[in-house]
Amino acid sequence: MDAMWLEQPMFGFGADSLNPHGERPLEAIGGMKKRELRDEVTRVCPSVPGVYGMLDRKGQLIYVGKSKALRSRLLSYFADSNAQEKGGRIIDNTRAIQWETQPSEFAALLREQQLIRRFTPRWNVQGVPKRQRPVYLCLGRPPAAYFFLASKPPKDCTAIEGPFFGLGRMQKAVDGLNKVFKLRDCSQKQAFHFREQLQLFELDHRPGCLRLELGTCLGPCAAACSRSEYQLHVNAAESFVDGFNDEPITALLETMEQAAANRQYELAGSAKETLKSLQYVHRRLSMLAIARREYTFIYPVAGFDNCGRWYFIHSGEVADVAAAPVSDADYIALKPKLKQWRAAAANPVDRGHGAYPHTLGLVTSWFRKNRQELKRAFAPERANRRFRQQLAKSA
Repeated sequence: MDAMWLEQPMFGFGADSLNPHGERPLEAIGGMKKRELRDEVTRVCPSVPGVYGMLDRKGQLIYVGKSKALRSRLLSYFADSNAQEKGGRIIDNTRAIQWETQPSEFAALLREQQLIRRFTPRWNVQGVPKRQRPVYLCLGRPPAAYFFLASKPPKDCTAIEGPFFGLGRMQKAVDGLNKVFKLRDCSQKQAFHFREQLQLFELDHRPGCLRLELGTCLGPCAAACSRSEYQLHVNAAESFVDGFNDEPITALLETMEQAAANRQYELAGSAKETLKSLQYVHRRLSMLAIARREYTFIYPVAGFDNCGRWYFIHSGEVADVAAAPVSDADYIALKPKLKQWRAAAANPVDRGHGAYPHTLGLVTSWFRKNRQELKRAFAPERANRRFRQQLAKSA
């Protein structure tokens, strides 16, 4: 690769927190013309799993992708049939390509997600309608928790779930959820006065909006409820996020039917649109809830380069990873980590939301598309038996 590209600040992908082995080798090529780039890809790029990044003439990372066969994927960008598509436009702006091999397709998926979150390359987000960008449904923000959306969920939330797609319908869903559970949706700058708060003088706190009067908010800003009363509604909202409460669906169905019966067709139409949004959220929450309840195990993934990994999936998230043991010495060294995994798996209170909560959707989708992979998973307490079986097969 030309030396000019090696001097660019975006050269390289940085550390991989889900790589238990040594740093993966990085390859890079450069060229001023598409033909030069294509010839270099043909000459040196391997047909193995990995991630790749496109750099523009300023050396800025403009796109990140993954593939289970890097060479074929990169060559597809140069196909005539792709010229007018997004891939063709990306390669028109590309002056260098770098790639990092990964031991498996699953590892490549995780690394791609990590890199997009880290760098947010413009071609991964620009040209993608906001309605298709992932957002997280969050319940939190003291002193009066409420539903809101975030592209990167805060750490201090009562409940977080996602990702969800469709910004418009998610905004409708959030609006509907706050109304059904009577939670506030005002700014954090709003002053809050709960009923039990002692006042030197009797004050008449006015609500910051009309929702208290309309009966769609408990009014924590106007001392219309106590903290404990408000918390009961937050608890009910949390059960909805956990996939165990369909109260909003039922409430909106009743509103829609009553409005239609009263010939309030505009209200009925609005309730119907909100209902569609909430039904989407509820379906996805139910799917993610299944993953949280059932997906706690060790997922062994072989590597094409003998860099196999054991992923500890906890409550549907990738919680930790270790190099797959291939000898007694490896297994002995892994025992302390396995003890931690067993303790985490045995804790009935811990529902996940660990270091990598954003992996829940990826894990859920992976096993939905690759159901047979679940047969290879095993509980942490069976690690020794599975290791011995694998050792016997390779002997």
